[in-house]
Amino acid sequence: MAISFRPFRQQRFRRSRRHARRSSLHPPSQHLRSPRLRSSSESLTSDGQEPNPEFLYKGSRSQRRLRLETAIAPKPRLLLVWVILMIGMVGLSLNLFRLQVLQGDILQERAKAQQTIALSAALPRRPIVDREGNVLAIDKPIYTLYAHPILFEQQRETIAVALASILNKPMEQLLAQISETESGIRLAEALPEDKAKQIRQLHLDGLELLQQQERLYPQQELFANIVGYVNADRQAQAGVEYSQDEQLIRSAPEMRIRRSGDGSVIPLGLPKNLVQYDELQLQLTLDSRLQRATRYALKQQMQKYSAKRGVVIVMDVQDGSILALASEPTFDANQYYNTDQETLRDWVVTDVYEPGSTFKPINLAIALESGAVKPNDVFIDEGAIRIGEWPIQNSDYDSVGARGPVTVTEILQNSSNVGMVHVMQRLKPGVFYGWLERLKLGEPTGIDLPFESSGQVKPYSQFTTVRVEPATTAFGQGFSLTPIKLIQLHSTIANGGKLVTPHVVKGMVDTQGKLKWQPEHPKPQPVFTPKTTEAVLKMMEQAVLNGTGQVAQIPGFRIAGKTGTAQKASQYGGYSRARITSFIGILPVEAPRYAVLAVVDEPQGDDAYGSTVAAPIVKEVMEALIASERIPPTKPDDVGLESVLPEDIQDSIDFHHPINPLAEEPTPATDWAATDGAEEEGIDPSQVADDIQGESE
Repeated sequence: MAISFRPFRQQRFRRSRRHARRSSLHPPSQHLRSPRLRSSSESLTSDGQEPNPEFLYKGSRSQRRLRLETAIAPKPRLLLVWVILMIGMVGLSLNLFRLQVLQGDILQERAKAQQTIALSAALPRRPIVDREGNVLAIDKPIYTLYAHPILFEQQRETIAVALASILNKPMEQLLAQISETESGIRLAEALPEDKAKQIRQLHLDGLELLQQQERLYPQQELFANIVGYVNADRQAQAGVEYSQDEQLIRSAPEMRIRRSGDGSVIPLGLPKNLVQYDELQLQLTLDSRLQRATRYALKQQMQKYSAKRGVVIVMDVQDGSILALASEPTFDANQYYNTDQETLRDWVVTDVYEPGSTFKPINLAIALESGAVKPNDVFIDEGAIRIGEWPIQNSDYDSVGARGPVTVTEILQNSSNVGMVHVMQRLKPGVFYGWLERLKLGEPTGIDLPFESSGQVKPYSQFTTVRVEPATTAFGQGFSLTPIKLIQLHSTIANGGKLVTPHVVKGMVDTQGKLKWQPEHPKPQPVFTPKTTEAVLKMMEQAVLNGTGQVAQIPGFRIAGKTGTAQKASQYGGYSRARITSFIGILPVEAPRYAVLAVVDEPQGDDAYGSTVAAPIVKEVMEALIASERIPPTKPDDVGLESVLPEDIQDSIDFHHPINPLAEEPTPATDWAATDGAEEEGIDPSQVADDIQGESE
């Protein structure tokens, strides 16, 4: 039996024709339900040729659909993907250009900064010394002891026993401390060098000594108000420590190290003189011996009169250098944290007060310099007057009454308030106020101590329109200033009329005492003529010889001075019953060199006056000053050596030398009556008065 088959090609051809007929009856777009086959342009393959129908329609329905969609993938989608990829590549290229080219140097420096650490040695602050080289402040190394029990190679009990005797602590306490944790236990602080040396000699593993610097003040309370102190964080808080902080801090070169990727440290070279530093010292103008004597005299009088506080200043009137500045109450600079804020404040530069009669010599100099008054003029002292509704009287009016006709010298000698009012009434209020401005009464002195306050003066309009204002200013009330400002003004009378700047810093010196740096001070400003200051100085000498300052006399020496007793202003307005007493002394009169001011606040007792409280202080200080500075007496035969000078220096002084070698030649005395109206070299008094009057009015 023979079986015949259709030829394979014929069957395939017929099947293809059958599919062709189906395709003509059912278009591909309807058969596949695909919106992508609706346009003839979308039926092309990716290479632009017609798809092979025989290939597209093989297999199952899903396979055929997948092959068809793949074959006729849309061209816009590929273009979009290509555009996105190109934009991303361009953006990455631009960002890479920015990082590598535009910001390359900046980023490289930033990376170095993050990887580099700057280390500097903790150098000690420069010492502070007095004019003789005595140390007032110095850094010393101290140590903090830490224990790390995890590193102990011996029993904890053994270590506790070894440390107990050195740290002066019970063994049980130390054992309890080192048993608390495995590391970082602080056992002691502020250990001195000798204690640290003993601990090192134990050679015990697990003990760590960390060195620090601590500021030490060997003189304790003696210079605390001037030198100041630094706190536990090594920050200056007061005094010279604060005002000269930049000079006291030593600068050291930095050592830079870099951390590598694995965290190891790589040094970037060691600078020269890394651990070396200069031996410069900040030298002050103060004298320790004179400071000690000054403080002793002040404390004695304050205890006697139960005073609230006091201050004594010794100043060289020629250049403004301060030789002694004692303030009570004071504090131990090593234990400043045990002191209240009121005591920490140096009121000699921060607090103002009404000076009272110690300002009368300044007003007399103003009156004489302006030409309104002559030394021999006579005024009527009624003892008590009224300026408008305000009564003014002398402090001794109840016992003395009216003095009648008195000279200018007698007004100062007897400290007459009424007489001073009449003297200053010779000046117009505007001229008087102009002189106060020229003396910079409302400005600080510029002393090199921090936190100085300015004086307080009434406004020009009030001073020139209210009659009582010039009257009260005439005898030192109605305005206020600091003690350092008052002694600056009196230095103009002592040095021939120049306004100098008070200061306590001499400069920076090396170990041999050679000056390496010196601060610059303003040039002395002339305000009075020598003729005026010499006349006022003679009046002040009469106040010591025959007036209220007789307590300050020193045999053999010519002393000029003025007492002051002023009412204290009340916080509720007006004046309280409290007093503030003072005395200013200048020596020697024949060649003025030094001024000494004592101010005692709120002394108790009915006999508490400038003559009884402050003048004895100044006398004792001047006696010590004579011994310290070896000032020769004016009248050697009158000197009581045993009462003035210590025995150890009596033989070293030539008491028959008539001139003080430390002072300049005094200006020869001038007869005011014979030279009335004549011009002095440098300043014309009448011209000065005209200028001030014109500016003020």
